[in-house]
Amino acid sequence: MRENVVIRTVCRLFVPFIQLFALYVIVHGASGPGGGFQGGVIFATSFILLLIAFGLPCVRGRFGRSWIRAYAACGIIIFAGVGLTCILFSGNFLEYAAIETALGIPHLQTLMIDIVEAGIGITVMAVMTSIILDFVGKEEEEPL
Repeated sequence: MRENVVIRTVCRLFVPFIQLFALYVIVHGASGPGGGFQGGVIFATSFILLLIAFGLPCVRGRFGRSWIRAYAACGIIIFAGVGLTCILFSGNFLEYAAIETALGIPHLQTLMIDIVEAGIGITVMAVMTSIILDFVGKEEEEPL
């Protein structure tokens, strides 16, 4: 693809707004439509847009395999950490009310739901980006 200044400029302008909208979907997933999975996929589309506009070497340079693995692991640790914390407070896995009851902090359940949604969003973003980068990488390695 030839370099196109208009496409790259529009991409640079849209990517932050796409990522901001993804964070909005993740945070408001507990009280409305959306959530971690949907927000993670929207966040991954911002990296796909960068891939289309700037190419694989640019995206791999900014968001390499080690970063993708770190984000996926971080999201899983957040999700599992909240679930295991609920078990430590004599509840079931992801039974937020157990923590709220044990600590006596009102409305802690909504915060815990948002933290879990963020962990899911981070994991989904990393996995979807990894899948797309692997597909594109295979296409460039094996020409038809």
